[in-house]
Amino acid sequence: MPEKGLPVFLDYDQAALDAAYDQAAYAPDREQLIQRRIRDSQLARRRTGEPERVAYGSAEIERLDIYRTGRHAAPVFVFIHGGAWRSGRSQDFAGPAEMFLAAGAHYVVPDFAWVQDAGGSLLVLADQVRRAVAWVYENIARFGGDPNRLYLGGQSSGGHLAAVALTTDWARDFSLPTDIVKGGLCISGMYDLTPVRLSARNAYVKFDDATVAALSPIRHLGRLQAPLIVAYGTCETPEFQRQNREFAAAVKAAGKEVQLLVGEHYNHFELPETLGNPHGLLGRAALDLMRDALGIPR
Repeated sequence: MPEKGLPVFLDYDQAALDAAYDQAAYAPDREQLIQRRIRDSQLARRRTGEPERVAYGSAEIERLDIYRTGRHAAPVFVFIHGGAWRSGRSQDFAGPAEMFLAAGAHYVVPDFAWVQDAGGSLLVLADQVRRAVAWVYENIARFGGDPNRLYLGGQSSGGHLAAVALTTDWARDFSLPTDIVKGGLCISGMYDLTPVRLSARNAYVKFDDATVAALSPIRHLGRLQAPLIVAYGTCETPEFQRQNREFAAAVKAAGKEVQLLVGEHYNHFELPETLGNPHGLLGRAALDLMRDALGIPR
């Protein structure tokens, strides 16, 4: 066993901290699960039909996929995909669409830039996600959705970006109501970028003090208007587990409504597979979050 180096964060030396922000170090089946998600998304699109792909901005990547249920004035669930901020496309996160459509909700997945194509700036990605959410609120009625029943979720780096959107000052920044999002589902996200900046992710993300301050949602809980579900798996890296536990605790301490959901025996790539199953851990949680909007009896 190599000798432990000097601590760089908590009791982690550099190698341990790098591993704690690298899911491959804790999920040996990562590639299998990614390929399964992509294949499951292909099959889901065959069954639901291809989504309507609509621009929310002027850049080529600024498009979102709208999977429409048959219900008029339907609730809307917007999902922000993961991929370490540097990979993933909306079409490969179609799997949960079937569950939401069957429950009577639209399912929307935005595309946004990969950080390496944005000069390493997470601010670009955060701006795109915020603008995508604002676009959905302002335009979804044209597609049969109800902007007043808008819910937002995300996983991994998408969980981070979803939390950034959930802690946005919509009135100040977009001249929209402060409570445009009615509920949030943050899955295995990062909410304090301080330790992430110290990890190997610093090789492809240009972290600076301003970025860490602006895009650490745990620092902006005063702006949070929506009830939250925060979820993680017990087979994830220790830092992803800690980040989600401490974020949920901070939300509760701020007097906001939050539920911490722990997926026993799930790793980082297994847990989101349950989002597409109404009886799965995350699928059940998402439908419960939207219960009143969907008209599900209590």
